[in-house]
Amino acid sequence: MEREPMELQEQFWKRVDGEQLGQILQTIALSRGLEPNRLAFVCIGTDRSTGDSLGPLVGSRLEEWGYPHVIGTLAAPCDATNLAIRLQEIPPNVVVIAIDACLGRKLSVGLYQLSNQPLAPGKSVGKDLPPVGDYTIAAIVNVDGPRQYNVLQTTSLYRVMQMAEEVIRAIVHAIPL
Repeated sequence: MEREPMELQEQFWKRVDGEQLGQILQTIALSRGLEPNRLAFVCIGTDRSTGDSLGPLVGSRLEEWGYPHVIGTLAAPCDATNLAIRLQEIPPNVVVIAIDACLGRKLSVGLYQLSNQPLAPGKSVGKDLPPVGDYTIAAIVNVDGPRQYNVLQTTSLYRVMQMAEEVIRAIVHAIPL
């Protein structure tokens, strides 16, 4: 099945696979002239929940790659308990890409929600946290259901790690150092 190229509209929410994620990020980076030193990655989540560890996994790998402005790693997570404080670390005049895990429909698991709107962290588990970012990458790591906390706790680590690697590949491809 051949896919049509995605046009970037004024405001958008796109559900994409890993390959499309890289292509759209590259389009955004080229159209906005984004360079690594003009970007901050806010990688939300915790290493204490498998399903919610995607953000810190991505943040740790981006830091290893040498991206200069990364908030939220395995060593220093950015989660519900410290989000407001960690957001103060964002340098002025940078474009912010928020990265987090989320839950979704069964057919969407393994895909990504990409948007030029802020991320609403904790929304799927009923938390009221400040919106984050100019762009959102939300990885759909498992099926949404009545007990979201338990779903995140029992999400496959393998899936989360595979999806984290896809996000990293997309970023490194679209916005190389």
